[in-house]
Amino acid sequence: MSGQVLIRGVRLYGEGDPVDVLIADGQIAEIGSGIGSDADTVIEAAGQILLPGFVDLHTHLREPGREYAEDIETGSAAAALGGYTAVFAMANTDPVADSPVVTDHVWHRGQQVGLVDVHPVGAVTVGLEGKQLTEMGLMAAGAGGVRMFSDDGVCVHDPLVMRRALEYASGLGVLIAQHAEEPRLTVGAVAHEGPNAAKLGLAGWPRSAEESIVARDAILARDAGARVHICHASTAGTVELLKWAKAQGISITAEVTPHHLLLDDTRLNSYDGRNRVNPPLREASDVAALRQALADGVIDCVATDHAPHAEQEKCCEFANARPGMLGLETALSVVVETMVKPGLLGWRDVARVMSEAPAAIVGLPDQGRPLAVGEPANVTVVDPDATWTVTGSELASRSDNTPFEEMTLPAAVTCTLLRGKITARRGSGERDRPTSSEADRA
Repeated sequence: MSGQVLIRGVRLYGEGDPVDVLIADGQIAEIGSGIGSDADTVIEAAGQILLPGFVDLHTHLREPGREYAEDIETGSAAAALGGYTAVFAMANTDPVADSPVVTDHVWHRGQQVGLVDVHPVGAVTVGLEGKQLTEMGLMAAGAGGVRMFSDDGVCVHDPLVMRRALEYASGLGVLIAQHAEEPRLTVGAVAHEGPNAAKLGLAGWPRSAEESIVARDAILARDAGARVHICHASTAGTVELLKWAKAQGISITAEVTPHHLLLDDTRLNSYDGRNRVNPPLREASDVAALRQALADGVIDCVATDHAPHAEQEKCCEFANARPGMLGLETALSVVVETMVKPGLLGWRDVARVMSEAPAAIVGLPDQGRPLAVGEPANVTVVDPDATWTVTGSELASRSDNTPFEEMTLPAAVTCTLLRGKITARRGSGERDRPTSSEADRA
């Protein structure tokens, strides 16, 4: 067990007077002034904010099978630097995470690295083929204790298969997360269907491809008495459908990505493959609707959809670029830029949408907890006054496909602790590489 850590002069949730927080034996041991004189490590955090560690429901770590783009160690390092203490690794790996063999590997590998809790997401259907349901019960009972299932990357488009999945999941007490995309409406599509795509000669992706699945799955969840989670909501119409579904008492939750809160389809004018993402960047009106929905609680949480790709998979013709963007290290700063600076969210709200709500959605007992004595020391320290310029090559991820290249963003995570262990720390404006448990043992 790590020694005592004292975080000095920090404001909890950005509120009230500065306090000192003493961490011992993996928990918050004391909060006050003039405490922790014998602490092994002191973190000077005057003017900074303490938040619960962030939880990402939507991360692609690429292991197993595509370790050339990312693996659990590099993805965990990026997550820790971004303030995360838990991430959910999507199932579209090679082989697909559709059996306990793969999901247990992901869990054990995350524990070996030890920078964040890496929770495997199990596939809904075998091979992500949308035909045969996986043995969800075996994965839920395995070492990985799978809590969420998704075919993300493809939609569970057959309504009967989705209905059976929701019924099965309801009996197990697990969550189905849907990649909402009617595939018959997106054949060959690479950009939001609108004037800009038409001008650029790019095949259009209509809003209805997402919205039709959101509406269908809300009704299926209602009839199955099940919970459903909507991945990467991207349209104003989806917001309205979520309002309707929640008003009906349907157990539906949704996430929004940082890039859909900040970027719109005018970014495509450069034909830069880094801006190709699934679902595509929408119009400015959709961006505004998503921001308001997050502020109002219609959209429950922020999830990064962190999707690393090798250079050759992005530096090519736009239509051939693989969809996806890096997101773990920039997520907080984008949320501050789009939600905190305009006054749509306060810092306690940031804790809600980046930590508390995602932890509650999947039922994590030791994440997203209050900043109080006796609670697990899964926390992140944020400098709200910092600014930094994004450089993809300097991020911890093995890939550098960030759409925020050369943007100057506000706020910076200065330290992250997982059960009292410092997993990432930045001082004097420099970003230190996280140290994994493996490195500690070497």
